[in-house]
Amino acid sequence: MVLRHDMRRGALLMLGATACFALMGAVVKVLSARHAFLELMFFRNLFSLPIVLVAGLRTGALLRTRRLGGHAVRALSGMAGMGCAFLALSMLPLADQTALNYTQPLFIILLAIPWLGERPGPARWAAVLVGFLGVLVVAAGQGLGQGAAAGLLAGYGVAALGGFFGALSTMLVRQLSATEASTTIVLWQALLMTGMAAIALPFFWTTPGWADLALLVLMGVIGGVGQVLNTEAFASAQVSSLGPYTYTGLLWAGLLGWMIWGEAPGAAMLLGSALIVGAGFLVLRGEYRGKKPRGGEHGS
Repeated sequence: MVLRHDMRRGALLMLGATACFALMGAVVKVLSARHAFLELMFFRNLFSLPIVLVAGLRTGALLRTRRLGGHAVRALSGMAGMGCAFLALSMLPLADQTALNYTQPLFIILLAIPWLGERPGPARWAAVLVGFLGVLVVAAGQGLGQGAAAGLLAGYGVAALGGFFGALSTMLVRQLSATEASTTIVLWQALLMTGMAAIALPFFWTTPGWADLALLVLMGVIGGVGQVLNTEAFASAQVSSLGPYTYTGLLWAGLLGWMIWGEAPGAAMLLGSALIVGAGFLVLRGEYRGKKPRGGEHGS
């Protein structure tokens, strides 16, 4: 199967997806002051369902599958990742949480060692070390040795754990995609995650007012649109080409954090983010080179 490569379309879709995810994160952060993160997860998945279903029907995707167990495991990892992200948003500045979310490619390298039997070369290990150094720099910039250090440390730990579960979800999607269409995976993910969140809902329920209900709908719709745009972007262009555009989420998060909460990024935040993004570019460069020779260092 030959994958089409429409760079302009892929770039525009990815820019739209990162803007949607950053805006969704801002809405989650606003709502987290009044609602538990598990309640937010339920509405995020529930109100994104119509968007995902319309996209799936447009492409002819069906829910027929022989790997329901695989979809369930994927949904569990997705719930864990989303839960960490939403909880971290209630504890950290928006840009900080977004920056730590970009540790996913680094965790993928580590997971690929036992999962796929890969042996990362020096460049890959360098990317991992540089990326996690960036995490430490971002965290240190908030004065973890002073005052409310314990709470901040917990927030950064939760955010980094979200990056791990995001990487785990990526690995599970790679396995499922061997036999399942991407839209089928997304449909099952949305349905199962909505059901899983609904089970916990009675224990964390806070009845939303009309203003919060409108924000909950907005959160779900934006998240669903971002999910569809992200999937379409990767179907339109090569992952290595879209890499730089995925990091524009940091710009959106920084802008929204400054406009809504006055969270001006400091020198440590900027330096740490640069290290994390630089590590991501090293990973993408390795993937691009690895696709040329058949038996390269990294197989995806």
